[in-house]
Amino acid sequence: MPVWVLGSAAALFAVAGCSTHDAVCGGGEYPVLTVGATGRACVDNGQQPPKGYSRFPEGKVPQHVDDQWDRYWRSHTLDEHGRIIDASQS
Repeated sequence: MPVWVLGSAAALFAVAGCSTHDAVCGGGEYPVLTVGATGRACVDNGQQPPKGYSRFPEGKVPQHVDDQWDRYWRSHTLDEHGRIIDASQS
């Protein structure tokens, strides 16, 4: 493959703001966190989280696998009052 093709593809990703990381949830869904544990699920937009799950706090929602918040929530969770706690405390 010519080098200019690879360069053009890289420029297109940069301009379009595309990410090469996998999304945490599919289109039309948002991620939720298991209360008191680090488990997660995806819920259809417009639907409430199922019992035992909560929305992530605003501004702390993982968007892509291995992004800042995806890594953070591997060791943190929410308690039954919605407070962020270390997952080892749950």
